[in-house]
Amino acid sequence: MVRLLSVLGLLVMLGANAWAAESRVPFPTIPKASGEDVHQGVPIRTEHMNLLLHQRDETMRKGIRPKNERLQSCLSCHAVKGVDGHAVSYESPKHFCRTCHDYVAVKVDCFECHASQPDMDVAKGVSQ
Repeated sequence: MVRLLSVLGLLVMLGANAWAAESRVPFPTIPKASGEDVHQGVPIRTEHMNLLLHQRDETMRKGIRPKNERLQSCLSCHAVKGVDGHAVSYESPKHFCRTCHDYVAVKVDCFECHASQPDMDVAKGVSQ
């Protein structure tokens, strides 16, 4: 009797664990970047806004504009191609930034002023 209860208890625990795993909300599928990792160990998924704000302040208030820290540099590696073979704009749900921002319901206002597609001369290696 004790063995039967132990086996039943084990089956219930395994079933509950399997149910919990199936009920989790899936994470978004993030497109791969086409360039090298330039983030230098920074947890970019959680810290990119701080980096963007810092760079904005450096550029707007101090006039410091390193080429490798331009928004276009980000877009050139993180661009996603549309069916026409060109990088999609922010209006497309395939846009790299929208992948996570739509998932967490956070508005991206960068592209109200900035282009949401890479410059055509640097967009040769965009990811799919």
